[in-house]
Amino acid sequence: MAKRILLVDDEPLIIKGLKYTLEQEGFETDSAADGEEALSKFFSGNYDFILLDVMLPKLDGITVCQRIREHSNVPIIMLTAKGEHIDKILGLEYGADDYMTKPFNILEVKARIKTIMRRASGTQPTEAKKVIRVHDMEINSVNRAVNLGGKDVRLTAKEFDLLQMFVNNRGKVFSREAMLETVWKYDYTGDARTVDVHIRRLREKIERNPAQPEFIFTKWGVGYYFTDKD
Repeated sequence: MAKRILLVDDEPLIIKGLKYTLEQEGFETDSAADGEEALSKFFSGNYDFILLDVMLPKLDGITVCQRIREHSNVPIIMLTAKGEHIDKILGLEYGADDYMTKPFNILEVKARIKTIMRRASGTQPTEAKKVIRVHDMEINSVNRAVNLGGKDVRLTAKEFDLLQMFVNNRGKVFSREAMLETVWKYDYTGDARTVDVHIRRLREKIERNPAQPEFIFTKWGVGYYFTDKD
């Protein structure tokens, strides 16, 4: 079954170009021209991916992203024409998996969609690593699900990728650049502070007290590492 992508942008030429390119690749596409229409379509449809512009009529893309994240972990790439870094960080703060700045190369958009979709779906792991348990946290690599203390934890695709990277390399310190290379998997042109945003969000979800972490620690001046030692 073809994957369905919701394209949200108020510029008809951008939508037209994206639709043509993605449909040539076998994707099904739908579109919305403002934030309210995007939410209406999202909640009445079944989408596998969302390309979401930041600047939209009626309801901005940041708010749309935040409301979607309250209900779904569907992969989201934010599109922004602004040069201010804050827009990009805010997009990630509210749960976007990635961002691209306009004007963008449509072939790069296609490549990023495929990369994120592939990682979101996951590949079949070996039997030994299907489920990883760290104290009272259970990480299911097949379903890409996390359970902490008997409660399900909702992670975005990138948050899960980061957590899986950490638990598979316990004790290893990763620099921000190394994490971008390992998790994002392509020539990433964004600010390395993007990693800090994701780490903070991940800590808020899996740490009982993010200010006193039990799992993800900071190596000042170097990066981050994961440990399951008491």
